Amino acid sequence: QQIALKQNCISASSQTRQVLVSALKLQYKKVQASEPSLKNIQSLLSENTFTVTTGHQLNLFTGPLYFLYKIVTVINLAKELKCAFPDKNFVPIYWMATEDHDFEEINYFNFKGQKVKWNGSAGGAVGQLSTKGLNEVFNEFSKNIGSNKSAEYLKELFEKAYLKHENLADATFYLANELFSSYGLVIIDADNSDLKRLFVPIIKDELVNQTCFKAVNKSAKELAELHYKIQVNARDINLFYLLKNKRERIVFEQNTYKILNTDLVFTEAQILEAVDLHPERFSPNVLMRPLYQERILPNLSYTGGGGELAYWFEMKAYFDSVGVPFPILLLRNSVLVMNQKQLLKLNKLNLKVEQLFLKQTDLINLAVKALSDINLDLSVQK
Repeated sequence: QQIALKQNCISASSQTRQVLVSALKLQYKKVQASEPSLKNIQSLLSENTFTVTTGHQLNLFTGPLYFLYKIVTVINLAKELKCAFPDKNFVPIYWMATEDHDFEEINYFNFKGQKVKWNGSAGGAVGQLSTKGLNEVFNEFSKNIGSNKSAEYLKELFEKAYLKHENLADATFYLANELFSSYGLVIIDADNSDLKRLFVPIIKDELVNQTCFKAVNKSAKELAELHYKIQVNARDINLFYLLKNKRERIVFEQNTYKILNTDLVFTEAQILEAVDLHPERFSPNVLMRPLYQERILPNLSYTGGGGELAYWFEMKAYFDSVGVPFPILLLRNSVLVMNQKQLLKLNKLNLKVEQLFLKQTDLINLAVKALSDINLDLSVQK
């Protein structure tokens, strides 16, 4: 059913697919593209090809491990779908959050219990952030990682990603491609004028009619009545305006459109003309980004963390109001990492890893039965 829904919508049209593939091919000229990834990109021209997508911020050196788990989840999902629907093609997508502007959330990674931090500042879209200064991070990281084969690989990976590329978008693109290109992962940087042009009608609708605000508020109210915690509150206009080193909110005040913290002011006619001339300057916020994704990709599902999926639920009515199919939402895989000490303790208790996922009461009962000589079976007393 999801395939049929997507197959008949504008994001799966021949025109959209051509724009998407052209943009991806240009972006992949910056890296050594693998045969599986290039094959997947080319297959997106076919009406029988669909995507399964995850997205994440441009965390330094991947940041939290769940960056990797999310990508692994969509790679595996694409394989499973191909087995279930052999006449269709399924492409795993990593959507880079290049337009995000929260530098403090991405400027570090944890290593050996310590936070390795990039000391800098950013005001605009983080994808355009210069990688200058990351040589200091590299030097600190290199001193503490050691010199075995794995350590040398990681040092080389960091150096080639962050010291050989001028901005964070290109560095992250390189890193993700190096890690996952052999699996056919396709990476997309949607901070792109050609892709944004596909989104122009929805940008204009948001500016004039504030559709997102109305639809999301309605959904949020319904979810609140069901005792769900609201994750994100919609603004009157859910768009930012991108300038060099700036990503500022667009507000409508006194019959004019203003870009906060700047002197820019537009009439309605002027801002709609600006959308036509420079769509790349208009950046969707957290509530409109998912719609942008679904408008430009022939996408079936989105894989995210619990917090992400919670705010996606707020957007179902918004998708319906603009006629874009809502994707299937999947919770990313989680991974339990055990050290040697924990494994020894587990063996000492005669427990299996699988048993750790039981309810606590069931696990305690299991352990009691294993350690006790008392026969707890009372069935003979009936």
